[in-house]
Amino acid sequence: MNKLNVLFASFEASPFIKTGGLGDVAAALPGAVQSPDIEVRAVLPKLAQIPEEFTREMTFLTSFNVPLGWRNQYCGLFELRRGGVIWYFLDNEYYFKRPEPYGYFDDAERMAFFSKAVCECCRFLPGFFPDVLHCNDWHTAMAPVFLREFYRQIPEYGRMKTVFTIHNLKFQGQYDPFILGDILGLHDIPAAHDQLLREDGKCVNYLAGAVHYSDRVTTVSPTYAREICTPYFGEGMQDLFIERSSILSGILNGIDTASYDPSTDPALASNFTEPTLKRPNKTALQKELGLTVDPGVPLCAAVSRLTEQKGFDLLNAVAEEMLSVCQIAVLGTGDRQYEDYYRELAAKYPGRFSASILFSEELSRRIYAGADIFLMPSRFEPCGLSQMISMRYGTIPVVRRTGGLADSVIPYNADTGEGTGFGFNNYNAHELLFTVQAACRLYTESPVAWENLQRQAMAQDFSWDASAREYRKLYRSLFE
Repeated sequence: MNKLNVLFASFEASPFIKTGGLGDVAAALPGAVQSPDIEVRAVLPKLAQIPEEFTREMTFLTSFNVPLGWRNQYCGLFELRRGGVIWYFLDNEYYFKRPEPYGYFDDAERMAFFSKAVCECCRFLPGFFPDVLHCNDWHTAMAPVFLREFYRQIPEYGRMKTVFTIHNLKFQGQYDPFILGDILGLHDIPAAHDQLLREDGKCVNYLAGAVHYSDRVTTVSPTYAREICTPYFGEGMQDLFIERSSILSGILNGIDTASYDPSTDPALASNFTEPTLKRPNKTALQKELGLTVDPGVPLCAAVSRLTEQKGFDLLNAVAEEMLSVCQIAVLGTGDRQYEDYYRELAAKYPGRFSASILFSEELSRRIYAGADIFLMPSRFEPCGLSQMISMRYGTIPVVRRTGGLADSVIPYNADTGEGTGFGFNNYNAHELLFTVQAACRLYTESPVAWENLQRQAMAQDFSWDASAREYRKLYRSLFE
């Protein structure tokens, strides 16, 4: 079996730059997939947010020009070896030296440049030419399009296969059709018109282009791959996913089990390996958050962006009712309406409700370890990592059974004792309330059953190993 070279393209990856779950996945997956017969290298933009400790270690390899519509732009190529992976960084200060990674009037051009530069750089990577180009989310979605339309006539590019992974379908890269010619240089190619233009020609859709042009399309959980073929989850693209269903699949993400390890995590008040040793973390967390210190009261927690997608409108509707059976702690920032409401609840119910309207990695870990129940009532959830982390720390998730939440949380069965959490099906505030009440009853009335549930949750394998095996199979299947 010949060795495969895979180039993994992402706009962000921790610890270089991270704004969300994509940064976690891109940080872990390249190293996890590495094997004797598959070499994975990664390519990122050289963004201004990358800490100096990493930029100092980068080695300049070469520079080249990137044709983009009528433009011919400079691109520098840098290399950094870290964590057993070779990382490449594409440099253009006009596009990438900005205060934030996203949110500019010319993001269409910036992402098109990065996608085209990814294609161009393949011929300059020393001793490595990709057999597979694996692109992620709309920021890199034009790379499979450019590869097919501009590079297939070059012999080494002609055999390259493409994989495109959707981490969040909500963001698609939709722009005025004018850019088809001015930026993308595709105005004279009828196939590009057919596959990039959406809404009766009213917009160019980068993500739709990748779905049309890629050899395989994946999502970050099997259930989400099925859900996006329906109108409720398809974000207007469900017909395209049905059309491309033969190449569409879902592979559940993993988490960094070495970092998220309750036995060694330095952020915790007390490290532990089994549920009975977890208790000091709850006491410490209650003190830290100003909650009444009471081991007998269930502590429910949410660590999240405070948005409607994450189900916080459901929590808002029943939070005060929930407080009759539990304490609640919320950590995160987001929409003003949620931030303000949780501050109000914290003032109205001192000792019962805690609102930490901020981002804190260390506090999030103490919440994972100290809470009893973790709330994830998402409207949709392509994968979700928090429910996996909470189980790793013996905190039982209450989730809406959608996307990766349905794939990763086994509902508790009162008759057999099987399960790893609690779930509800309909996007309904009282279904959330009733499910939380059931979890709280088990906590207060059946401590032995609760500890068994915690052990089962902590025993789940959410490492990247299982995901990596599936990606290796996927890469190999491209050449069968």
